[in-house]
Amino acid sequence: MRLLLLLIFFSGYNLTSSAQKGKIEGKVTDSKSGQALPGVSVIIKSSGKGTSTGVDGHYLLSVDGFTKISLVFSYNGVTQQVDDVELKEDIVTTQDLSLTQREKTEDAVVVRATSTARKESAASLITFQKNTNTVASVISAESIRRSPDRNTGEVLKRTPGASLIEGKFLVVRGLADRYNQAMLNGILMSSTEPDRKTFSFDIIPSSMIDNIIINKAFVPELPGEWAGGLIQVNTKDVPAKDFLTVQVGTGFNTQTIGKDFYAYEGGKKDFLGYDDGTRALPRNLPNKAAFASMTEAQKAAYGKEFENVWTAVKKSSSVTPTLNQNLLINGGFNKTVGGSNKVAAMFALNYNRTNRRSIYKNQLNSFQNNVADLGFDYENIKYSTNVLAGALANVTLELGSNNKITFKNILNVNTSNYSTLRTGREFDNAINPAGDLIKATELGFKANTFFNTQLSGDHNLRHSNVKLHWFGSFNILDQYIPDQRRLQHTQDIRIAGSPYLAAIGQSNASQKSGSRYYGFLNDYVYTAGGDLTRSFKINNVAQLVKGGYFLQVKDRLFDSRPFSIYLPSENLALRSLTPDQIFAAGNFGNGADNKFALNELSTNNYRYIANSILNAGFLQFDNQVKNKLRIVWGLRVEDFDQVIGSLKKSDPRFVHSVKTDFLPGLNVAYKVDAKTNVRLSASQTVIRPEFRELSTFQFYDFELGATTAGFTGLVRTKVSNFDLRYEIYPGAGELVTVGVFYKYFKNPIEVIFNSNGGAGSSSYNFFNADEANSFGAELEFRKKLDFNSSLKNFTVQGNISYIYNRVTSSTNTLDRPMQGQSPYLINGSIQYDLEKYGISTTLLFNEIGRRIAFVGGQDTPPVWENPRPILDFQIAKRVLQKRGEVKLNISDIFNKQAIYYNDLNNNKKYDKNADAFAIKRKYGSNVSISFGYNF
Repeated sequence: MRLLLLLIFFSGYNLTSSAQKGKIEGKVTDSKSGQALPGVSVIIKSSGKGTSTGVDGHYLLSVDGFTKISLVFSYNGVTQQVDDVELKEDIVTTQDLSLTQREKTEDAVVVRATSTARKESAASLITFQKNTNTVASVISAESIRRSPDRNTGEVLKRTPGASLIEGKFLVVRGLADRYNQAMLNGILMSSTEPDRKTFSFDIIPSSMIDNIIINKAFVPELPGEWAGGLIQVNTKDVPAKDFLTVQVGTGFNTQTIGKDFYAYEGGKKDFLGYDDGTRALPRNLPNKAAFASMTEAQKAAYGKEFENVWTAVKKSSSVTPTLNQNLLINGGFNKTVGGSNKVAAMFALNYNRTNRRSIYKNQLNSFQNNVADLGFDYENIKYSTNVLAGALANVTLELGSNNKITFKNILNVNTSNYSTLRTGREFDNAINPAGDLIKATELGFKANTFFNTQLSGDHNLRHSNVKLHWFGSFNILDQYIPDQRRLQHTQDIRIAGSPYLAAIGQSNASQKSGSRYYGFLNDYVYTAGGDLTRSFKINNVAQLVKGGYFLQVKDRLFDSRPFSIYLPSENLALRSLTPDQIFAAGNFGNGADNKFALNELSTNNYRYIANSILNAGFLQFDNQVKNKLRIVWGLRVEDFDQVIGSLKKSDPRFVHSVKTDFLPGLNVAYKVDAKTNVRLSASQTVIRPEFRELSTFQFYDFELGATTAGFTGLVRTKVSNFDLRYEIYPGAGELVTVGVFYKYFKNPIEVIFNSNGGAGSSSYNFFNADEANSFGAELEFRKKLDFNSSLKNFTVQGNISYIYNRVTSSTNTLDRPMQGQSPYLINGSIQYDLEKYGISTTLLFNEIGRRIAFVGGQDTPPVWENPRPILDFQIAKRVLQKRGEVKLNISDIFNKQAIYYNDLNNNKKYDKNADAFAIKRKYGSNVSISFGYNF
């Protein structure tokens, strides 16, 4: 640690060198359409040495003997020169270009003037956003390179209009994660979380990202299942030169460091993120049907075979260090094969292990006439060790400048190994208004494994002015929850000297206490498709027509084995035993000796299968009307066939639906002048329920203290979208946009909380509201403060969004926003960069307005999430002749408490003296430092 701090402050003098050789890479796009331009000639003016862009518009040049050069770009008779391109030894210079193609004024060819590298590079940061065919934001590879962000989630925090939940789930325009969709390298991703409709953006290292595009308006060539934002993450495939980078780091959470840390005895491979079989079902345990047919005594005998670990113990720092660890290794190469052909590859390995001590309180209330009746009051400390490990391997083959084939793979393991210790009270106002004291534990291990492999091709058929793109993908998501254990002890305070007794009775179906749960989920996703783009001219103005097909098949197999330990008849002696003694092998009996018995909850509700088939086709036109007006319009048709629960129609779990949706999209861009655009967009999109939301599977959530269950009657949400935006690009790398938007939701999917007043008897369920309307306004800006010499190294950017949203019903009795919709969103950042000294700093602020976390059912008011301001600070310093980099990151500096509450006095804010809270949680501030070196 001390060495890293010294490197930050005392290595600045070693940063400069007299560069005489280097490499230049970049991408050339059309200034009007934003399309990549293949076959553009790129020549070094002084030497005549050059190359041409490939099918994706990229080029790469090696240069020797110069510190500054001029590049000449030529395409279809148009020449554009970029001067003052600065070279640095062993560093790749990025030089993108937005090229203005040939125009005719009578018979004369108009050739654009030259520009400087500084101006052109800065402009390239927003060239895509300015010239894209829809309302969108872009994060370039150059921006990512200069930031200290480690993964995609951290990068997305910098995007105006977006914020993150839990550091990985995206919120766009105040809409919760279920209304946003992710694409990886042009292929639609399924949810990475089996229990929610979302994508975890922390699985991809930022060093592997080429660019990120966030679409806020729909175009028919892209998938139509989203309403807030479509996030396109594109990983690198052709490195500019051979490289190898290693990054190591550590850090801590302020609620964890220096505190006691508890964990239970697990397996020897837990540090790798997978269970070595320690938590597995007993080997000789029969299947569900065979187990169900056994006698009570035979079942109880198997209770002795399970691992008998029910307590978490304090670990010394030498066994379970509270410091976090992370390691990232990535490398790649680029080779020329057979003259004009190239083969390139990039590989990465990343490992992150974090320890977290989370503190939260939760209450359960039932309500009569808006007055809370307390059901339970818990205080919890959750100790978790989380492992995020992954690998990436991309191989690219370029056959000349017109053909490119890529093979991309990503593997991710995301595991949480946790122990939750609970104390508090449970109330039964009819029997015991004072409440019982409780002590409870949950020991769990949840492992998600995500794997995606893709094969795609791009081909430029120059003689017919056609581009062909095709792709195929296979995706796996496995979730494994082995031996999740729950046990609760209760003390009746009405009786003096009363002991804590295990809350285990005659019920053989309890998931709250004395339960063991095993969950197995497997998702398999098959994707294929392609599209053709043809360019042509009308009145000598370029036009595009694009058509394509998309197929995605999803298969899910879900099975679980919940076991319940119970007492056929009362035995206070057994119930008085401590957690480390109570379930010893000798305490299981034959059903007639007042000892513990074992039962499996084996109904069909604890397993299901699911399948969906999405067939989609689209036709899209990109029409230029003279030089001012651009119209992108078309239609996407999506046919969605889904079955869940069972393949037998006679099975009550069987749910089958076939829906065909016609999704039109219209995007109009009017160029007022070279710096100003006006955009208008209108479209129809859909949001479909996930498998989990449709299944009848019921699961007791220990943290929430209630059961979560799906609903077979859910239908898809249809969303109508309208956008109007005014854009100004006052200078290179700068923008100001002002926009308004409207969204209409038909049958929005929401989560409703039904409080039945007792711990374990309340539930969270999914349902469709009738409709909702959203009216919004956005202000976005990015400005360099170089108008003042003392502020020239500062850049400010931000986004302010206001959304008025209301759910309506046929009776018009509702007056609330849609679940998950925030009324406002504030993002702001200040960047201070001293590139000469290799220093970059960023201060980030984010806050989203209060929103409904769970809709209230019957007499229960909704549960609101209180606003919570978040401030992050990041600083990076390049050292060791810029081959090394030290990064310091402090996130959630304010560490404000997250509060979920019932707004009983309806004053639209949390009032601790009048409102009933549901959850109070503190996350702690995270501090991390890392060192990376480029060999």
